[in-house]
Amino acid sequence: MNVRYRPDTALPTALNKPGYTSLLDFVDQVCTQYADQPAFTSFGRTLNYAELDRLSASFAVYLQEHTDLLPGDRIAIQLPNLIQYPVVLFGALRAGLVVVNTNPLYTSREMEHQFIDSGAKALVIHKSMAHKAQGILDRTGIRHIFVTQVGDLHGFVKRTLINATIKYIRHMEPDYYLPGALSLRDVLLKHLGETPKTVGAAGTDLAVLQYTGGTTGVSKGAMLTHNNLLANLLQGSEFINAGGTGWSRTVVLPLPLYHIYAFTVSQIVMASGGHVVLIANPRDIDSLIKEIKHCGMSTFIGLNTLFNALCNRAEFQSLDFSGLELTLSGGMALTHEAGERWQQVTGCPVVEAYGLTETSPAVAINPRDAIQPGTIGKPLPYTEVAVIDEQGQKLPDGEAGELCVRGPQVMAGYWLRPEDTAQVMLPDGFLKTGDVAVQQVDGYLRIIDRAKDVIIVSGFNVYPNEIEDVVTSHPDVLECAAIGVKDPDSGERVKLFVVSKRPELDRATIRDWCREHLTAYKVPRDVEFVAELPKSPVGKVIRRCLRSLDNDHDVEVGRSN
Repeated sequence: MNVRYRPDTALPTALNKPGYTSLLDFVDQVCTQYADQPAFTSFGRTLNYAELDRLSASFAVYLQEHTDLLPGDRIAIQLPNLIQYPVVLFGALRAGLVVVNTNPLYTSREMEHQFIDSGAKALVIHKSMAHKAQGILDRTGIRHIFVTQVGDLHGFVKRTLINATIKYIRHMEPDYYLPGALSLRDVLLKHLGETPKTVGAAGTDLAVLQYTGGTTGVSKGAMLTHNNLLANLLQGSEFINAGGTGWSRTVVLPLPLYHIYAFTVSQIVMASGGHVVLIANPRDIDSLIKEIKHCGMSTFIGLNTLFNALCNRAEFQSLDFSGLELTLSGGMALTHEAGERWQQVTGCPVVEAYGLTETSPAVAINPRDAIQPGTIGKPLPYTEVAVIDEQGQKLPDGEAGELCVRGPQVMAGYWLRPEDTAQVMLPDGFLKTGDVAVQQVDGYLRIIDRAKDVIIVSGFNVYPNEIEDVVTSHPDVLECAAIGVKDPDSGERVKLFVVSKRPELDRATIRDWCREHLTAYKVPRDVEFVAELPKSPVGKVIRRCLRSLDNDHDVEVGRSN
């Protein structure tokens, strides 16, 4: 693919103090340096860095000696947060393959699109999802399939109990038919102690295809190189870790590793020899609280909806947070209410960060010692930002426009989609994020909202995040989401979906609260109470589902005049 719009894909020498040449070099160095320290834990099983090294090397050897896969071929990884994930990830990279992170909750149709689009030739899949693959693989290029179960890297007794419980008691593993599929456990044990052939990966080589809806069109693969990912883990480690030891201790990671936020954070932790506690199902709040209680966490990685869910539980409020040094928020906007509530309960302020898949992902982070609530902080080292108007002209500080980013973490483009790439990449290497932002005179950035989510009421821009921040400050509101709906008089009007803490809360109270804090055209004309908001596996509110819900109503629901 023509990548002339990337004038500089090098990793800045001053940033790369460890001298990493690729992610292969990174994993080799950290596994050697921290060999005896715990690396990843899930379901009570902990891998230390030496075990991670041995198991990933074994997988790489198998791929090199028993398949026809060559460096540059794509392998899809479709796993929840299990310790198998880092083993497979680094094994695939050590064999020179390009990793395609695949959401385990995808439907067969979504899987088929991603496998065909990426040209994946191999698939590592959890047994509970294998039935979704059986009907589509003949239409893809996948010829090598590795299946795993939750307990596969545990000892015999626990492995047997865990796998039997999931299959026969919880009935989470439907029958499937995948001729030729291999047990990942058997494959990993086959070449233990062996060393894979050296793959000469360059920093500019493609490492990961990270699929995203992006700022335009259908799901497409952001091409992230070794340098992109190395740059971001080094930028994040340098910027966030100043003055603390949170990364090098125990980090609770409830967000899925197939998502770029958790993916890169896990490597930031590895760079400090830290211990990542993986949470397979963050929606199981009871289990998450038990894990937090017993693991002695120093860092928590979350996002707005998860902070709300935890802080509203008495069991969580009663935990000992004396060892908690860092709480990092990303993935969606952090409301003032959620941030303040988290600090009140835990004593630890939330460091809000901002990024997107196309930037590996981090762009800006609040300095730990100078947090400005309501902002996403300052750009990371070696990261340039610009706020532009609709004509592409740079705007002065204090004016809202589209945020653009340039830096070593910016992707090499969209996989096989030069037209889509051209829509977001400017000739000078800046990436258009699709987010409306303001840069303050002190360098801090504020994200107003997604450009596509802006509601235009009688010609005025209304930003859902602003409304949601006001409404969630009401003591009886757990969470909410605002969308725009068509209106014959104003073009659009604001509709609000509310999850209430108190059944007696009514629409009039919500609208009166908004009138106190918002100008008239921003006040929601429609208010609907719902039991819960539709969310992605990461916890982001899915606004398109709310729009579909609104469109499905035969009558206007929740209208209050």
